[in-house]
Amino acid sequence: MDDSIWIVASPRDEAKRLASELGIPQAIAQVLINRKITEAEQAHLFLEGRLAQLHDPFLMSGMTAAVERIKSAVARREKILIFGDYDVDGVLSVVMLMKALGSLGADVEYFIPERLKEGYGIKDEHIAVAAGKRARLVISVDCGIKANGFVRKANEQGIDVIITDHHRPGPELPEALAVLNPVLESSGYPDKSLAGVGVVFKLIQALFEQAGRASVLPHYLKIVAIGTISDVAELRGENRILVKLGLQGLDSVSNQGLRSLIEICGLKGKRISEGDIGFRIGPRINAAGRMGATDLAVRLFFSPSLEETAGIARHLDELNSQRQTAEEKIHKQALDLIKKRSLDKRHKILILGCEKWHRGIIGIVASRLKDAFSRPVVLFAYEDDKAFGSGRSINEFSLIECLDQCRHFFLTYGGHPFAVGCSLERASMPAFKQAANAVAEARLSDAELRKKILIDSKLDFSDISAGFYESHSLLYPFGVGNPRPVFLTEKAEIVGPPQNLQGRHAKFLVRQGSRVFEAIAWNRGDWAQKVSKGGRVDLAYTFQFSSYLGEDRPYLCLEGLRK
Repeated sequence: MDDSIWIVASPRDEAKRLASELGIPQAIAQVLINRKITEAEQAHLFLEGRLAQLHDPFLMSGMTAAVERIKSAVARREKILIFGDYDVDGVLSVVMLMKALGSLGADVEYFIPERLKEGYGIKDEHIAVAAGKRARLVISVDCGIKANGFVRKANEQGIDVIITDHHRPGPELPEALAVLNPVLESSGYPDKSLAGVGVVFKLIQALFEQAGRASVLPHYLKIVAIGTISDVAELRGENRILVKLGLQGLDSVSNQGLRSLIEICGLKGKRISEGDIGFRIGPRINAAGRMGATDLAVRLFFSPSLEETAGIARHLDELNSQRQTAEEKIHKQALDLIKKRSLDKRHKILILGCEKWHRGIIGIVASRLKDAFSRPVVLFAYEDDKAFGSGRSINEFSLIECLDQCRHFFLTYGGHPFAVGCSLERASMPAFKQAANAVAEARLSDAELRKKILIDSKLDFSDISAGFYESHSLLYPFGVGNPRPVFLTEKAEIVGPPQNLQGRHAKFLVRQGSRVFEAIAWNRGDWAQKVSKGGRVDLAYTFQFSSYLGEDRPYLCLEGLRK
């Protein structure tokens, strides 16, 4: 029924000890052990981290120089230009820094390149933008670590540059006045996994602490949380603290634009989760950049007018709907191509493209295909003689390392192990496909391409209590680095006839002992025909909660099912 590989974490003696020290169920302690949290002090930081426990921002190399230069620019009323990226992380980094510098009295503007015309990052020719705005200081956010040519030209024209980024550098660092990037070995910063908004927050933290305004910092955490989750950053260390506190702050929002966005997402008056950000709020902000209207997303956060922000939120919602329609069309076409040519049977990395595909949307489709076929996927939009690609990968394969091996094909490229972007001459596509396939063939085994379900702990229904749910809630928020825990219950009895919901989902009741739970397998409607009332099954599942009459009711979200 389920051909995935089930990997059950071995019970550890440390879990029993940790459970006793923390006063939590052993199954929850086992989850912490699986996340390599083995000591009570580590666990308290993970479960109850506070803003005061963030690292000193001045531990980051370049921070002192950056702060001093910004203070000087503010004092002299020099024009500061913030250069951002067009995704959620970049847009919200711009918003945060604009607001922070403005509150300090800076003369500040921003510039975000047009995604479909200019592509990602700071290009050499963008020096004309800085010069045209008479900027004396340029601060990049969520980009710039490879902008060597731009920085060189800026230096020649007496324009200082501060780079804040979290992407991997090229062979040489730009000769900027300051480079704030925790990924760099030379950064000296303890936490390497900050998103772009996280790096900008550290800069704001440094500025505000020196200005005696540290009490204002919590107001920025809502934006940091949205950007960090949307950029799929690891939710460990500082990211976890920033996101957890930011999510709590979304219960009370004063920014008119964000309130309008929350309302258009149908989340007004509700507790907003990381899932709500990932699937509702983030995509609507992202839609602006993907559909060529990034300025809308920035304007949303600066307008005090309810009428204007409500209008912008509606527009973003419409753009997101257009994006979804285009996404479904591309997904179907790509799926048809893969199945027709049996590409998933022939290749360990899927690479395909089309002239009709939207450059701003292919990354989302690549992510869906990666999940469906359990292998890395790179999709390309062909425009004239160029190919613009976006890729997503599985845990077992670093896409950025693959692109490093193929760097001689690219006009531009960059990204992370699990998400990349690139461009190349269309004529180079056949050779690139061959080279990338060779890398994947050498580095990926057949077993690594099978879907895996990592199970944190076996769990009997009798162990699930109010105290269990309370301890489970301390593990929030979930994401990369802290996935939602998966539990295994064996020999549960199916109670009542299974249902197929909307032809897509399977739903049935399961009982073990005297406890009965509702189980739902999303997008696995076929499972309803493969089990029957009275049958015994093993369940791999996570806990989810549905709201009914104001009450949160738990159900089992099935990851795997075996007879």
